[in-house]
Amino acid sequence: MSALASLGLLLIRVILGASFAAHGSQKLFGWFGGHGLAGTGGFFESIGITPGKTMAFLAGLGELVGGLLFAFGLLTPIGAILIALTMIVAIAKVHGPNGWIKPNGYEYNLLLIVVAIGVALVGPGTYAIDALIF
Repeated sequence: MSALASLGLLLIRVILGASFAAHGSQKLFGWFGGHGLAGTGGFFESIGITPGKTMAFLAGLGELVGGLLFAFGLLTPIGAILIALTMIVAIAKVHGPNGWIKPNGYEYNLLLIVVAIGVALVGPGTYAIDALIF
């Protein structure tokens, strides 16, 4: 793989992965202006995801771990799957009913799924822990 392609994959992985890790931190710890487990759990309960606090923990953990794995290029397919799963649930429970290219629609969630899975299929590039290990 060329150095430029690996650099492009690194940029995608780090930004997408760090964003997911930050969103997970919002849910788990209330960092970055998040609502923590109690607030996120309450929101989850309000949209029918029960038990709210447990599901908020699982969602936050999936986003945090998936984001960190993806950003570092460590077990990249697992990180991508965790990212995709959280976005599938977001589409199913929140964004899907709003439609495509509509306010609060699902197109952005779908884009994140495609990018994560696309990187997992292509590989994380040379500048990844996976490249050192495997």
